Amino acid sequence: MAKAKTTFFCQNCGYESPKWLGKCPSCSEWNTFVEEVTEKPGSRIPDWRTVPGAAKRSNKAAAIHEIVQTAENRRATPDRELNRVLGGGIVPGSLVLIGGEPGIGKSTLMLQLALNMPNTKTLYVSGEESEQQLKMRAERLVQASEADCYILTETATQNIFKQIALLEPHWVIIDSIQTLHSAQIDSAPGSVSQVRECTAELLRFAKETSIPVFIIGHITKDGAIAGPKVLEHMVDTVLQFEGDRHHAYRMLRAVKNRFGSASELGIYEMQGTGLREVSNPSEILLSQREESMSGIAIAVLLEGLRPMLIEVQALVSTSAYGTPQRSSTGFDIRRMNMLLAVLEKRFGFRFSAQDVFLNIAGGLRVEDPAIDLAVIVALISSQQDLPVPATVAFAGEVGLSGEIRAVNRIDQRIAEAEKLGFETIFISKYNTKGLDGSKYGIRMKPVSKVEEVFQALFG
Repeated sequence: MAKAKTTFFCQNCGYESPKWLGKCPSCSEWNTFVEEVTEKPGSRIPDWRTVPGAAKRSNKAAAIHEIVQTAENRRATPDRELNRVLGGGIVPGSLVLIGGEPGIGKSTLMLQLALNMPNTKTLYVSGEESEQQLKMRAERLVQASEADCYILTETATQNIFKQIALLEPHWVIIDSIQTLHSAQIDSAPGSVSQVRECTAELLRFAKETSIPVFIIGHITKDGAIAGPKVLEHMVDTVLQFEGDRHHAYRMLRAVKNRFGSASELGIYEMQGTGLREVSNPSEILLSQREESMSGIAIAVLLEGLRPMLIEVQALVSTSAYGTPQRSSTGFDIRRMNMLLAVLEKRFGFRFSAQDVFLNIAGGLRVEDPAIDLAVIVALISSQQDLPVPATVAFAGEVGLSGEIRAVNRIDQRIAEAEKLGFETIFISKYNTKGLDGSKYGIRMKPVSKVEEVFQALFG
């Protein structure tokens, strides 16, 4: 009788080892190796090969100049935010992985999409909820009774493929990949080998049948998608659903996308009837205040192709302890420390004995360097207790010598600020080359140094 093959896997990062190790050489975590059966004797062929249309394709090599390029036949969904993040719609045969914290709304997003897809037969496979629980959730969402959506509560991949062969759906949703198990692997569901094998079977099924598959995945305490890192390499698209569960707004961000841009962002609002698309995020990211307050500046940033205005809030106060506190929410704290060093070294603003707190309103996490100028202005405004006019916006990167550097696509940023009623926008003077300011109804203020901004606002 053939012996089963076993391998040790790190449950934190998926590192594979032929023997047990106390410390993982890849992620340096202790006591994370677990022995798993990777190959059973007498294993059978998966049932996905019996799905209609799963004919074997030729593996003949072809010269690149002989390959005929065809247009992508994307299927647009009723969700415009999801279409934006996916790059225009669902690509046939694609494998999409959606990750996020527990309770953030991953299952709600997928079930809502399944209920609203017109003329599309959907198979929703759930390994975490019963049919009654899904029915109760569907009742809260719109158009639940008219949808051509089928619910299957199953965790065995072989049984799932049998139901797919009978139903012949147009697309499949798996909730979640950590609950599935394959008969090929003799280990517990959610283990590294099971997650990898189940994803591989779904990948082969999607590519050979051109049926798109959406997979919901759990995340670790560090925010990374649970399971081996190879899981993210196997799929075509990785979407991160993020936000604070205690706030209404959620962000759907593309981390990896083989069929579109990986820098797009979709914004939703969680309501009692499901997720509502937010078409104009600038309105929700700007607070409605009646009086001017210090420490607040408006920045114009880009998320993919979408310009938006966000509110930067800063609080600078005298430190009550020996070591001043530095805290940042939604903005890289290392970059904030760099900007504080620029202000102290180049322009004489003393922050060394003061606590500094920085917050991006709306729970958004930003990486666009064009927000630097707004951060600088908010910090100075809070320290000097001088309010910034509410009709002024900022778009510029700050260098280590205190210069205001140019940012990309400045025309889109200016147009967005003008559309929302702002009267003045501070930009880098290096952005004015080739820029026609006469076509905008907003006053542009080119600056080259931080002291010019300070003199124009507070001088």
